Amino acid sequence: MPPRTHASAAASEPDPSRRNNLSLLTSLVHHHGVLSRAQLTRHTGLNRSTVGTLIGQLVSLGLVYETAPAGEGQVGRPSPEVHPSPSVAALAVNPEIDAVTIGLVSLGGKVQKKIRFDTERIPSAREAVNIASAVIAGMRSELDASYRVTGIGMAVPGLVNRDDGLVRHAPHLGWRNEPVARMLSEATGYSCQAANDASLGAEAEQLFGAGAGQGNLLYLNGGASGIGGGIISDGQLLKGASGYAGELGHTFVRSGGKTCHCGATGCLETEVSQSRLLELAGLSRADTADLEKALANSSSIEVGDEVARQLLYLGIALRNAVNIFNPEAIVLDGFLGTLYALAPASLDGALLSQAMDGPAGQVKIYRAALGSDLMMIGAAELAFTRFLADPAGLGTTTRTVPVSASQAG
Repeated sequence: MPPRTHASAAASEPDPSRRNNLSLLTSLVHHHGVLSRAQLTRHTGLNRSTVGTLIGQLVSLGLVYETAPAGEGQVGRPSPEVHPSPSVAALAVNPEIDAVTIGLVSLGGKVQKKIRFDTERIPSAREAVNIASAVIAGMRSELDASYRVTGIGMAVPGLVNRDDGLVRHAPHLGWRNEPVARMLSEATGYSCQAANDASLGAEAEQLFGAGAGQGNLLYLNGGASGIGGGIISDGQLLKGASGYAGELGHTFVRSGGKTCHCGATGCLETEVSQSRLLELAGLSRADTADLEKALANSSSIEVGDEVARQLLYLGIALRNAVNIFNPEAIVLDGFLGTLYALAPASLDGALLSQAMDGPAGQVKIYRAALGSDLMMIGAAELAFTRFLADPAGLGTTTRTVPVSASQAG
């Protein structure tokens, strides 16, 4: 681990061109994990001298560090490798119906710490904020001693306005019009942003996971809080007018289906459900790996029928999405990845036979690669956004004095 250095206010660079170049270099190192100076020169199109000067500034700010190139037998002058500093980190929070998970993610998308706080009932917005702020308070001495925190990102299963962090409606949590980003910022003193969990998951998988390098991607996550989705189009998250785009869990898949939490009938998440799979597997709750093992080892005809039934409706939803968005990749996470693993030929065949020939022939289905760290990495990316836009400014930011839970009401 490199020695920690401290940026000063004087290190902030007012020149827009230099600021943009520092942003570009820091983002490349963050998203790739490690790049040589030569690779950074090729990626940016800048000359070697400029890249060397900019990297020198990032090193002095403690945002990256350099090492000798790996491997031997290189021809010519070796190019040092540039790494993201593990001392720069973001906090991540993910409230669900049965727990609130808090994580610490360092630059480069590395999860340093993750704490899951189980709840006996669905937490209210205030309860989720109180749990998160209490856990963060318990981490304070470690954070102050070893990290520079860029802020907090919050991944919420519901409709969230990214501009102000207001949760318009999180049906499974029962939240409506809850300003959770402001609440958590006041409780902790850190700047906080909130967004839909599946949209953040889509971005994380596209940057660090199974969708790396794919410019057009559909991501679907299935869990205790239902099914969420995110859409990457031409390398950018499709947000919609208010950041609500991607609610693929509410795709219509069955006439005369059950009424959904959203008020409509026949939604994907009323037909494709983790709770039904857990019940048939004889489990009250389980992580994805345990559920998959139980279903794969089951000899029950009822289990097989239910897996086939859920894959049928998942295939209908994906057929529609493939025809509309023409993605290169579909990434399935949570229990949806489990369903696919149990019968991959079934879902692949459904797309090939039901979606239009052109889009169906181009798309490939993947399981999510980031596992249980996905939401932490996705939420942290939200908190890294402002830092990545102006890396030199990190040394000038300060944490405000938090408001206690009693004061916040």
